[in-house]
Amino acid sequence: MTKRLLAVITLFAIAIPSLAIAQGVTSSADPRATEAGREILHLGGTAADAAVAMVAVLTLVEPQSSGVGGGGFLVYHDAASGNIGTIDGRETAPASATPDRFLGPDGKPRGYANVIPGGLSVGVPGNVRLMEMAHKKWGKLEWKALFQPAIKLAEEGYEVTPALYNFLDRYQDLWKDFPAARAIYYVGGKPAPVGTRIKNPAYAALLRDIAVRGPDAFYSGANARAIGDAVAKSVRNPAVLTTKDLAGYQAKDRPAVCTTYRVYKVCGMGPPSSGATTVFGILGMIEGWDMKAMGKDNPMSWHLIAEAMQLAYADRAKYLGDGDFIDVPVKGLLDKTYLAERRQLISPFRAAGHYEAGTPPGAQPRTPSAPIAEGGTTHFVAVDGAGNVASMTSTVESIFGSHLNANGYFLNNELTDFDHSPVQDGAPAANRVEAGKRPLSSMSPTIVYGPDGRVVLAVGSAGGKRIIMHVTKTLIGVLDWGLSAEEAIALPNLFFGQQGVLIEDDEAGKAIATKMQPFDYSFTPTDLGSKLNAAQRVGTIWHGAADPRGPGTSSVDGAPPQG
Repeated sequence: MTKRLLAVITLFAIAIPSLAIAQGVTSSADPRATEAGREILHLGGTAADAAVAMVAVLTLVEPQSSGVGGGGFLVYHDAASGNIGTIDGRETAPASATPDRFLGPDGKPRGYANVIPGGLSVGVPGNVRLMEMAHKKWGKLEWKALFQPAIKLAEEGYEVTPALYNFLDRYQDLWKDFPAARAIYYVGGKPAPVGTRIKNPAYAALLRDIAVRGPDAFYSGANARAIGDAVAKSVRNPAVLTTKDLAGYQAKDRPAVCTTYRVYKVCGMGPPSSGATTVFGILGMIEGWDMKAMGKDNPMSWHLIAEAMQLAYADRAKYLGDGDFIDVPVKGLLDKTYLAERRQLISPFRAAGHYEAGTPPGAQPRTPSAPIAEGGTTHFVAVDGAGNVASMTSTVESIFGSHLNANGYFLNNELTDFDHSPVQDGAPAANRVEAGKRPLSSMSPTIVYGPDGRVVLAVGSAGGKRIIMHVTKTLIGVLDWGLSAEEAIALPNLFFGQQGVLIEDDEAGKAIATKMQPFDYSFTPTDLGSKLNAAQRVGTIWHGAADPRGPGTSSVDGAPPQG
């Protein structure tokens, strides 16, 4: 009996770490994408494989937010080497793009809403090349296997969600000029009601072609011509995007931007993303205060975050852009001495009321960029059984992007993320339109390492310029306040605008807002929705977390099938 019991205990001890290692997690803004990622993990795929499958499915089920017609950023932890890598799949301006692209006949910038619909706003899509690079670097399953969940949904149909219907209903008047979109999502001349089963055979056919022939099936041949025709023949704002533009697109393997925050190492995406530099700049400033001791319910905590936020965003506006075209002082913006100097501008007891950019080490003279609005974005994470971690943010920029549709997917309006005025204060704008250039982005996919060097958190969000703050408050919630990822995601969102500091209009946000008068300014409760997704390691177990504000889900998968 003793030997038998010892044998059982030994087997049990061996099984525990084995099961922990084999566990996989996916989290996304749509349960069908979450399940597609889990299915790939269950087949023995890596986190990179799962991410590719999730991009393909989100194109279909969340077309208002992201897809193969847009671009994205991927931050990836490779468990075998312990290294972290990032892939830049941001869209590029076509060869026809010039700095005056969004100016009217009077030489003044045209209205933002006026230039979004149609061909003028479309950049060369980057997601499929990103997917290719991720699979080549970190994938395990066959390329064609990664598209099967999306192909099945496209052919058999998927149901219209309340979120999708709301956006379809919102754009009824505009879509009179976009028949390709109506052909997919309208029934009887009206937006397909919630629960309607939509089939997308054109997208299924494209995915089958990509699965067999690889990404060249997207960037050349019939699909490339379809993109060019959609852009050139648009009723709204026709423009030129050629097959040569598409054939020349390259995803870029960028170095990750990393810094330390207390006992943690945090890593994210460098330019053309402003995510890592701005998130980490805020963290670097508040690092001088004991946020843990103050806690999440203390108005002082939120005051300090708000002040650091506005200083970091001032630096963002002045110094960030495409690093292939301008000099971005990334190291200087994250320099601990510089951030300590910026911290001295923050009074613990009173709002400054005025926030200017600083002069980080290595910075060149620069004119601040104009603010850009964004809307159509999503985020998802995947962790596989070997401990590889993918954190990816993907976008078509605005809701339904340019509203142009080619082969069943929407084309982005990413070029409107450039400054519409090529000159700011008499100097060329750093984020002006230029051929081949990638527009400035706020997407902030992030991975955090614990003191032992192991990944403890992967997180990101949708939300335009607010993405940076959605991610920042989640990081503070987990790393400083000891909350679970789910609890941290649920914390009130924070931003700023013409009304001053804005806080989410929910019970917790209102409670904080009422406590802010002693700091000589108020927080204004308003709608600050987010779409956060995360994966968090607690001990040896990974947990997924999705934003309670939307339909997102997380899923856990056990050991993949053997044999």
